[in-house]
Amino acid sequence: MKPTLFVLAAGMGSRYGGLKQLDGLGPNGETIMDYSIYDAIHSGFGKVVFVIRKDFEQDFRDKILSKYEGHIPVEVVFQSTDALPEGFTCPADRTKPWGTNHAVLMGKDVIKEPFAVINADDFYGRDAFRVIAEELQRPRDKKGDYCMVGFRVGNTMTENGSVARGVCENKDGLLTSVVERTAISYDKDHNIVFTDENGQVQTLQPNTPVSMNLWGFTPDYFDFSEREFKKFLEKDIDTPKAEFFIPLCIDTLINSGEATVKVLDTDSKWFGVTYAADRPGVVAKFAELHRDGTYPEKLF
Repeated sequence: MKPTLFVLAAGMGSRYGGLKQLDGLGPNGETIMDYSIYDAIHSGFGKVVFVIRKDFEQDFRDKILSKYEGHIPVEVVFQSTDALPEGFTCPADRTKPWGTNHAVLMGKDVIKEPFAVINADDFYGRDAFRVIAEELQRPRDKKGDYCMVGFRVGNTMTENGSVARGVCENKDGLLTSVVERTAISYDKDHNIVFTDENGQVQTLQPNTPVSMNLWGFTPDYFDFSEREFKKFLEKDIDTPKAEFFIPLCIDTLINSGEATVKVLDTDSKWFGVTYAADRPGVVAKFAELHRDGTYPEKLF
């Protein structure tokens, strides 16, 4: 059974100031997402599901989905603040979405096969899709048998400021924890550093695995997520900025012994436009990837 690619794109309209500015970074105006879908198709994925906001559905169908027609089956689901389990009502003043794991829950009714989750605006690289597609096609005989792609932190940095990354601890290839570090940057000697909760500067080795939100799940993850989301709401429904993130749910399932998460290594180099100053470098990288034959002249 071919895995499904689940693209988290609900934040897109607000972040880019509307889809009209969905940034064309490739030589023919390709978006970062176009490269992810192209790589996923060539790595053996059989379907793409997008989670978006309802208010830009038409724009999204016209400008984005139309180009994938005839290449891969596509479905759309919607994330909204009032999409809550029975018995819960969204506070009237809540404007912030409920987070990445809530977005994942929106796929429950349309995804019945193993699936990978990605961000719409991150470039992950062909090798990352290849390793996760292979892992998702492996036979499984138990619930909670998941995976993630651990990017080497040195392959995910920008020269233009600090980045937030989920730093992964693993034992025997299985994830033991993901700790979100919000300000990882280069120091004057080009070491990769962050300041820990005690105010101490810590150095990360360039090959330290970090999460870039490229996860591999089976459909039983939806049941676990629903249960944990209810617990989250019982505690935090009235906290305006509280979000239900994927690592939060994963951490709970690892600690309870209900899930294992295999950390897959990749030599792919992540990039994205974290800062405006990153844009020219990303445009140059895509031009180079077309020139060297990694991507054809036209993706779709």
